[in-house]
Amino acid sequence: MRVWPTWTFNGKDMDTPFDHKPVLLNSVLKLLNPTPGDVFCDATLGGGGHAEQILEMTAPDGRLVGIDRDSDALEAAAKRLARFGDRVSIHHGKFSDIEQLLDDADVHSLNGLLLDLGVSSFQLDCAKRGFSFMNNGPLDMRMDSTAEETAATMLARMSEDELADVIYKFGQERLSRRVARSIKRMEAEGHLNNTEDLAVAVKRVVGKSTKGHNPATRTFQAIRIAVNNELGELESLLNLLPEPLAIGGRVVIITFHSLEDRMVKKRFSKLVDSCECPHGMPVCRCPKPTAEYVTRRAVKVSNLEQQDNRRSRSAKARSLRRIR
Repeated sequence: MRVWPTWTFNGKDMDTPFDHKPVLLNSVLKLLNPTPGDVFCDATLGGGGHAEQILEMTAPDGRLVGIDRDSDALEAAAKRLARFGDRVSIHHGKFSDIEQLLDDADVHSLNGLLLDLGVSSFQLDCAKRGFSFMNNGPLDMRMDSTAEETAATMLARMSEDELADVIYKFGQERLSRRVARSIKRMEAEGHLNNTEDLAVAVKRVVGKSTKGHNPATRTFQAIRIAVNNELGELESLLNLLPEPLAIGGRVVIITFHSLEDRMVKKRFSKLVDSCECPHGMPVCRCPKPTAEYVTRRAVKVSNLEQQDNRRSRSAKARSLRRIR
């Protein structure tokens, strides 16, 4: 296995250990059904929790390619998975690079592909990463700290209308116009310098928390999605399916909000039912389906897991099997 160096973030040593509980672990393993000798890709490697169990179940000769945009995640996963030696290949990259990354790993056919689209606890809890309104930090929000654009530079280049569109589209915030106006006003006054300031700008419009949700949640989600082009990256991977799965290979995708889940559900439906004939057409000449559902309905988190990991509560897993 490639040995990764110790990374720093913006030149500073990370003071928060990378810790991320694998969501829906037992359900994911059941859906993927790893067996000895299988080849898997965990395209959101994170701390390596899912990958570790997959490698255990594919022993003694199964392989796993791990991909992540977050260098700190890769460092943590490399340590966790070191005992598996050359059975693991770890790569820094994003979904739109997956074909090249698999080729670099000399992998051309997968028995299973996993995506966990959630933000890690490390990213949320590490103030220096700037993901959360709970810990004051810089306006960063980059999943890949080598990427050029931060939340601060994105907010600075966007007009009020552009920002409002982002907050509405990606955060589904009904007060997006007013929120964007508040943010740009604070920026113009020189008072938008960190995540605490951003949260204040939102709270001035949205008001108090409701049903346990901080009023800044939707706006922070929207800005994070835009900074990292999360939906664009997801679309790139979904359009690639069912490649690079082998016949019988499975994909499992864990989503955390409705925008992601809607995209996954729509693409899966098209792969399972490729017919586009008008109603009443006597003979269907559409291409045959390339996949079938492993389970038609999304698998959700149990009450017990929600109690153990509150951040898992909105997770859903959907799965397909390639049939041709």
